[in-house]
Amino acid sequence: MNLPSTMRVFERGWLSSNNILFDGAGGTALVDTGYATHAAQTLALVRHALGERPLERIVNTHLHSDHCGGNAALQAAYDCRTAIPASEAAKVRDWDEDALTYKATGQYCERFRFDETVSPGDVLTLGDMQWQALGAPGHDPHSLVFWCADERILISADALWEHGFGVVFPELEGESGFAEVRATLELIATLDARLVIPGHGAPFTDVRKALDTAFSRIDYFTADPARNAQNAIKVLLKFLLLDKQAIPVDRVQPLLEEMFLFHEANRRYFRKPEAELADWAVAQLLKAGAVEVRDGVLLNRD
Repeated sequence: MNLPSTMRVFERGWLSSNNILFDGAGGTALVDTGYATHAAQTLALVRHALGERPLERIVNTHLHSDHCGGNAALQAAYDCRTAIPASEAAKVRDWDEDALTYKATGQYCERFRFDETVSPGDVLTLGDMQWQALGAPGHDPHSLVFWCADERILISADALWEHGFGVVFPELEGESGFAEVRATLELIATLDARLVIPGHGAPFTDVRKALDTAFSRIDYFTADPARNAQNAIKVLLKFLLLDKQAIPVDRVQPLLEEMFLFHEANRRYFRKPEAELADWAVAQLLKAGAVEVRDGVLLNRD
């Protein structure tokens, strides 16, 4: 992967985001902290890597629960400073779980504090390198990515994966998202990155191929926005299964119905009985081999 010596990537499963640990003369920092279910594992990874050195700083690319769910545990263990996107500050200060989307997606995040904010254009020193924060709306309106021009490394969060990008959530609520995804991809295309560290999946070097895949995907969604909504419903259910591992089949519909975004996607794009839409989501995951049903229980498959 050819990373600088002050930088280390913990590639996590799809329930938790990847974590990027920096350990330089200027201090230690962790970009993104995974999901709450894996907080103890995140803490163990950081402790093993740092040894006697403390973690001094957390930086979040965005505040979806799979990227900041370990914040509280790390703050409790290290009393580290935490930097979040500036546009999210009021929501975290007031701990507004509706505005932070945790209730809307049926996900959990333990309350955490923040000490500073990061805005597009800010420059952070991480691992003795200079990283510029760039606005990356689309998947999340407030997301940031971090670009190190000297090393030509991009920390892309969920704006660009090797085979796509994160669900375009704003579109599920009738807000613009596809145009922002495209603009973010166009921005990334100008950077000449040699290495991309995504929010999920392995770091990759064939950036042009990844961008071509992503542009094709956003074209596909823009041509028929219901496709993004279908993808979102499957992702919401799969995330539940990644968290719980097993759900009685008769509990799938009630759990999905607790999610505001499930209702919104159905209201805007499908207008189906919610039981029918829940059954459709299960059938799609079964067809993809992402789940199995055994004795009336829906089981996760990796």
